[in-house]
Amino acid sequence: MIISTRGKNALKLMLDLATYNTGEMVRLKDIAKRQNISEKYLEQIVSGLMRASLVNSVRGKNGGYTLRYDPKDYTVGQIIKAVENDMAPTDCYGKNSPPCPNKATCANYRLWARLDSALNDVLEGITLADMLDWQRELYTDQYVI
Repeated sequence: MIISTRGKNALKLMLDLATYNTGEMVRLKDIAKRQNISEKYLEQIVSGLMRASLVNSVRGKNGGYTLRYDPKDYTVGQIIKAVENDMAPTDCYGKNSPPCPNKATCANYRLWARLDSALNDVLEGITLADMLDWQRELYTDQYVI
């Protein structure tokens, strides 16, 4: 399973919203500039996040986006799944895959099931708050007087 650019950029967008979580709306134009991502592309990504009820939006001059919940209430898996079609490790295993006729006798199928479970455990075990902490640690490590 490869997380697409859309999934990686959804995480960047959400991490940016968490970083600038002051109660004020955050404009996509500002996120695009900070993250070096096309504003048009971010519009596509944020629509998936809105469909999944992960962000709030307000239109108009003072409009923009905010997190719907506290960063600790989002998992990385939840964010990625909001914009990815399927996160299955292979095309014969996953929610969008046709039923496997060899499932009962295929050792590979068991491997894909375990890999899928392990991947989901990692992605569901890391929160947006964890990533925000990691980001702060990295910035602190870069601080030089």
